[in-house]
This record gives sequence, C-alpha cells and structure tokens, in this order.
Amino acid sequence: MRKTEIIKELSGRAALLKKEIKKAEKASASFPEGRLRVSHSGKKERFYKVDENKDEGKDENKEENNNKKDKFGVYIPVAEKKLVAELAQKDYNREFLRLATKELKGIEKSIRALSAPGADDAYQKASTTRKELIMPYIITDEMFVKEWLDNKPGESGLMPEGRVYDTRRGEKVRSKSESIIADILYDLGIPYHYEKPLCLKNGRIRYPDFTLLDIPLRKEIYFEHFGKLEEWDYACDAMAKIEEYKQNGIFLGKNLIFTYETSNYPLSANATREMLQAVFF
Repeated sequence: MRKTEIIKELSGRAALLKKEIKKAEKASASFPEGRLRVSHSGKKERFYKVDENKDEGKDENKEENNNKKDKFGVYIPVAEKKLVAELAQKDYNREFLRLATKELKGIEKSIRALSAPGADDAYQKASTTRKELIMPYIITDEMFVKEWLDNKPGESGLMPEGRVYDTRRGEKVRSKSESIIADILYDLGIPYHYEKPLCLKNGRIRYPDFTLLDIPLRKEIYFEHFGKLEEWDYACDAMAKIEEYKQNGIFLGKNLIFTYETSNYPLSANATREMLQAVFF
C-alpha cells in the first residue's frame, strides 16, 4: 500500500476520532455526580453510586468480586435503572476520551512521519540519468504496472478466432459488451489482462474475462461479464463459476466483481464506469 493510501486511511480515522471526541466532551457536562460500582453476588448484580473523590474500588475487576467492599458507595435501587445507565455511560465516556485522545495523538504523529521524505524519495528525487542507472529496492508503481503488463500469458486457447471486436488498446475481444468494458478500463487507467489463465487449486484452468490490477494494493481483481443471463443453462454455468471461485478464495466484493445483461437489460456503460470508479478510486 502506498504512503498516500495509508495517510488517507489514517486521516479518515483521525477525522472520526475528532468528531466523536467533541461529542463526548460535550456530553461530559450532562452526567450526574459520582461513578458506578458493580458488585456481584452469585448471579445477582448490585449497583452503587460512589463518590468520585474516594480512592476505594478504582480497580473495578477486583471490586466487583469482593463483597467486602459493598460498604463503599450508595446502593442504587433496581427502579433507578436510568441512573445506573447514566453512570455507566459516564464511566465509558471518561475512558473513551482518554483512549481516543491518546490514539488521535499517535495517528497525527504517524501522519507527520509519513508525510516527511521517506525511503521512496531516494529514487524519486534522483535525476533521469541516475534513475536509468539505478535499480530501486522498492520499485515504483510505474515499474510494477509495466512488469505486470509485460508478463503476458499469451493466447488463452479459447478459440482466438472468436475475438472479433476491437478495443482502444488495440486488441480483440469476444463481444461488444466486453469491448465497452475494455475501453472503460483503458480510459480509467486500470491495468488489465484479457482472458489471462488462472490456475485453480484442483489444477483446472479458468479464463476470467478480465484480470485487473489494483495498483495501490498491488493485487489482482477478477472481472467477469455475464452476457446471457436470460438463458437457463448460461445462468447455471455463471453461478457454478462464482461458486468455484469462492472455493478458491475468490469472493464477490473482495477480489471478484462482475457485470451482467439480458436482451431486455443491456450493459450500461455509465453504471459500469461508476462501479469501477467506486472500486478503484
């Protein structure tokens, strides 16, 4: 994962923490005085309101199992459930603020560290001449993509004569819908292979319509287009393929996406573009 992606994730967490810390700080003024102590006697629980200034019973885990400390605090009758809940929320609120503030400081420190020049900059800041002489220890995204694309699997063996539709990348695919998908991938700059062989656990070779590269995570995502779902046999084969993928650790929404169409519901280029943008950007 690139530093920019890590910073983005950390920044999202920091924003959430700031929002909830503000909410917790505002709530602090509305809680009743005291804190909650819980005592267990067999399966029974008893609740006590303890003076905040008392030192006794600060270790609640020890306190809750020691009936000798029942004398500390004022017993809260069962009927006063609201007070019990408010005191419990108060205790949680205090602990949340302590931990959230600590976590936020750590995240902000990490963001500052990641935003500073790092190991990748040793190569990125080199001149063009030097870059041509250097083999970086951490290869750039551009290098990784080029290597991935150059690793061409060759013809799939699935009747190459059936590829009759042109794509903007200069290849041929089997259907008009697949040419539309390929062109969208090309326009969005998502690296892909068409019908790249995939060896499953049982040794069987499958040929996903498209194998995509998630550049920041440097992982492959498989993309199938099901174009004849109104045909019963085709639909059954499609479901069997999805099940087979699942048996091989390839799951919908994780590393498998798909589009579909029927004669009444053709492929929507706009919807396909929006889906890919949601997954990759």
